[in-house]
Order: sequence, then C-alpha cells, then structure tokens
Amino acid sequence: MSSSEPSLYCPNTACANPANPLGNQQCDSCQTPLTYRYLWGVGAAAMGLEMGETIADRYYVVAPQIFLDTQPSQLPLIPNEIPEELLPYLQLYPQRLHVPQIYGFCTVGQGPQGRNFLLLENVPVDPNTANLYPSLLEAWGEAPPVRQVYWLWQILQLWRPLLDLGVASSLLKAENIRVQGWRVWLRELYSDATLVTKPDAQDLGYNWLTWTGQKQGVVGDRLQEIGKQMRRPDADLASIETQVNQLLLELAGQLPLRVRVAGGSDPGPQRTHNEDCCFPTTEDLPEPGTKNRDRLLGHLAIVCDGVGGHEGGEVASQMAVQSLKLPIRAFMEEVLNETELSPPTSISDQLRAIARVVNNTIAAQNDQQGRALRQRMGTTLMMALQLPQTVATETGARLANSHELYLVSLGDSRAYWITPHYCQQLSVDDDLVTREVRMGRSFYRDVLKRREAGALTQALGTREGDLLHPNVSRFIVEEDGLLLLCSDGLSDNDRVEQFWHQFCPHIFNGDLSVEQAVQRWIDLANDKNGHDNTSVVLTYYRLSPEKLVLFDPTRLPSEGILDDEFAESSRALLDEEETPDGGDRSRRSRRPLSPKQVRVRLLLVGLLAAIVGFVGWWQLDESGAIDRLREQIFRQE
Repeated sequence: MSSSEPSLYCPNTACANPANPLGNQQCDSCQTPLTYRYLWGVGAAAMGLEMGETIADRYYVVAPQIFLDTQPSQLPLIPNEIPEELLPYLQLYPQRLHVPQIYGFCTVGQGPQGRNFLLLENVPVDPNTANLYPSLLEAWGEAPPVRQVYWLWQILQLWRPLLDLGVASSLLKAENIRVQGWRVWLRELYSDATLVTKPDAQDLGYNWLTWTGQKQGVVGDRLQEIGKQMRRPDADLASIETQVNQLLLELAGQLPLRVRVAGGSDPGPQRTHNEDCCFPTTEDLPEPGTKNRDRLLGHLAIVCDGVGGHEGGEVASQMAVQSLKLPIRAFMEEVLNETELSPPTSISDQLRAIARVVNNTIAAQNDQQGRALRQRMGTTLMMALQLPQTVATETGARLANSHELYLVSLGDSRAYWITPHYCQQLSVDDDLVTREVRMGRSFYRDVLKRREAGALTQALGTREGDLLHPNVSRFIVEEDGLLLLCSDGLSDNDRVEQFWHQFCPHIFNGDLSVEQAVQRWIDLANDKNGHDNTSVVLTYYRLSPEKLVLFDPTRLPSEGILDDEFAESSRALLDEEETPDGGDRSRRSRRPLSPKQVRVRLLLVGLLAAIVGFVGWWQLDESGAIDRLREQIFRQE
C-alpha cells in the first residue's frame, strides 16, 4: 500500500511517457483523453481502507469503497473459474443501464493474511465528485411526481429478472438504490440466499409504502393504494404494472414537448463507399419556415450500418431505412386511433414484428442473389420511435402525447441520452462480448481482449426473421435531453463518452443548433476514428421554456419547427386557419415573406405597440406623472 498520490496512466499503450498527474483530462505526452474509471469495492475487505491509499499499486481509494483505477489499460485480476455467486452479474448484463458489472478482483495484504475483494465497474459514481449518486430516498423529496413514479416503474421492471436470479433483495435495500436523474442504478447485487424466506411482492410493497409515504395529494394517494395492493398475499403484479404505467403516462402527458431533429451520414476519410444510411437527413426535413407535413419527422429516427461488402452493405442499409417507414407510419396511425392505451409489452411485440418483416425483405434479396454465409448482405439497426399515445385521465381529460420513447436495436449501432450533466448509453451491443457475458461464460474484461470481441451476433437480413431477437426498450421523456443515434464510426473507442461535454451543453444553451452539432459529431468521428463510415441522428427533446433572447432581425430562424413544438390547442388553431370558411381563402397560395419584409413588419408592430402603450398610460395616469414630465421638458427649453 502507498499513501502518496499516484499517477494516472495513459490508456494509449504506445505512449512514451504514460504517467500523468491526477486531474489531467488528457495525456501530457500524447494528448490521448485520460480514463477516470471509478470502481466499487464489495465486502468487508473493501471497507475501512483509508482515503488516499493506493491498493495493489493500482487502485487509489478516493472515498469509502470507491476506487480509481490508475492503470485502466491493464487487465485486472480475473479468476480462471467463475464463482457461482457471481453469475447474476453476468446474466444481467443486458440490464447494464441499471446493474453494475464485474471488473475484477483486488488483493489486500500478503500471504495467508491476504484477502480478495470484488471490484465492480459501471457503478453509480458521479465522475465530477467521485462520490455515489444520491439514494432514491435522498432524492425523493426534491423530485417531481413524474420522476418519482418513473423510478418506481423501473424498480417494478427489474423485480422479475432479479427475482429469477435470486438477487431481488437488492431492490429492498434503500441505500443500494441510487438515482442518476431519471435512471435507477443499483450499487451492487445482494443474494437472496442469506434471507430466511424468499422475497416476494409483499416485501416490495412494504418498501413502496415507506418510500411513497412522503408524497401528498392525489398522486401520493394513488401510489399508497398501489402499495397496499402489493402487500396482499394474492397481489397481481401485472395489474399493478398497468396502474403504475397509467399514472406515469398521465403525469408525463401533462408536460410540454418540443422537438428538433437533424441527421447526416459521411463515408469518412478512408472509405470510398458509404454503407451507412439514416433518417432523417437534411433532404427529409421541411424548409425553414414551412410546416412539417410528415408525421414521421420528430417521431422516428433510424441509423443503419451495412455489412456484407461495399455494394451489399450499402443496399441493405438503404433497404432497411426505406422499408421501415411505411409500417411505422401505419403503426403510428393505428395507435393514434386507439381509445385506450396500448401496454408497453404489446407495442414492443409489434415493433419486433415490424423488424422481422423488414429483415425478411433483405433476406429474400439475399436468397434471390444466391448470397450465402459471410456474403449475405445485412445491416445493423438502431431505431427510435417517440410514440404519441393519447392518454385519458381519471378526470376525463385527454392528453395528446404520452412521451414514450421506444428503442429497437440489432447489431452495434448505439443510442445515447445526453443532458447537461451526464451521458448515458441506452443500448447494448449485439456482439460476441454481450453474448459471452450474458451466457455466464466469461467476465467482460476478459472477453473484451479477444480479437473477435466486436463480431456481431445479430443483424437485419443475414438470417430468417424467426431466428432474430430484436432488442426493444421503452423510456419516458421527462427532462430536457439529446437522443444520439450513431453507427460505430463514431462510437468506437468511446468517442461519445470522451467528447460529449465539449459541445453538447452549447445546444442546451442555444449557442449551437442541432444541425451544427450533427456535423460536429461527424467531424469528430472522421478526426479521431476515421476508419469507417459515420451516421448520426440527433434529436433534441425540450420540456423547459425557451430561453428568452432579444430579437435580432439579422438572424432569422434557420431550423424548421416540427409539429410537436405546438400544443394540441395551438395546432388546432393553426389547422383551423387553413380550413375553408366562406370562400377559397384556404386555397390561396401564400408566399413566404422575405427577411426585409419580416423586419419591416416587426418594426411597424413594435411602433404600433409603443403608441398604444403610451396612449393607455396617458389615459390611466392618475398621478400626473405625464404632466410633470411635460412641464420639465418645456422648462429645459
């Protein structure tokens, strides 16, 4: 052990001088971004270690049970055999958004007195403070109702998989449940084998009543009633999920939602063909100042990365994007015409079915061309669908948008959620790493070093749809955020995690447009990676009011406003203006105003407003302030 502050070593194994002082963001020698990988130590051996110590010449103690790996490019200590009690960590890898994963082991002491303890990565530690994110109970009081219910919904979704693997008690320890914004994030897993009886819904209901007891009003009453149902011996979890989902969408549907989206694709500096394809691109978006006529814009985003050779990959990715639009458009219309909410399971099943139909379209093309094995063309898929279901409340009101966001993925194209405070990877890659870890055959860091670690295990078009297992997940948009969909031309080498904070906050400040940000991401990919094509679709979901800025007539809006930027009542008024009413007014074409005409009209409106305001002040002036001002002016003359 050492008590002096250690150096943080550059992850670039070819770096000539890899040692750097803590606090550096990039290597002094080679300018590679430095990796600050915080770990959680499990068990008694990890407790009681003094802050400032360096354990095993590598792990720096920054807080109780929190360690910084100062040599992140080196493989941690990994046993040859996987202990059975650690299998749940591996099998829950698809839930990595909520569950930490095994990093390796660390040894404290030497000889017979030496003790090993488990190190976890992907843990709820704030990289800015090196402390744990707040527990659910600590954050509960300050959270808005929609976020509180969203947390409870996520816990319900985790209950079954954790119960099946014998670690459901992890959800019964308040200190173990951490939150990063909307996200529920477990600190570690606890085995149910240490309990006298197996956990059940009644245990969860007891905690539920404790957590929600602080909530007052109608929402609190409904949550308490749900908690009481969970305490019954015959509790029906399916019914409880339906009630929580209804309450969640009622609360989310009351929030405003404005959407801006942009996308782009680039072959990159080393490729002559672009096997990527995405939607929307600049060609798909309406001209500035014109109304959006395509229901898909602002609701659908797609990134596809073709595989199977230049021609094959290019064809497959384009086929996938074009083939998805029609069934998704029909599906949206069907959902919008429903009088009742469709549950997440039903929507997920239908989205999987759509993905399989598109898969079979590409597979049929492969069969017609006699393509076999590695010659079969295919494509990754990352699709986001913001589904605006109508929500009927208990009071009879009807809310126009449930704020649901569904992700459908196959392959290694990714989705990230970015706010001013954090960047979260929402998707899990369909590659060899995921398969080996999920099957409990290897630790993540062990399989990651294999040459074929990034080989895809799923893609659209390479096999029959019945053998395909599309990943579908649902999220709720309840905060300002950026949804980034991208191909591996950008996400490789952790470029998103390394550079998101350099320009994404400028979008939230209004200093950078979504279109400009897309180009920045593509330029970054070409500069820092450059080995592949890159596609990016960026959607900005805004719930907060627009920042008030002084009008500059020389800077007219450059981005089209999508329909979602208007409330339903406002949209109805706009549509009403275009309805024929006693003439052919709606059929007359309206020429867009030139910038000069806009400035003149605004000047006239401002002048008229000033005159009206002055006259009104004069008429309502009971204090004689205007008369005194006039006398003062005349005296000066």
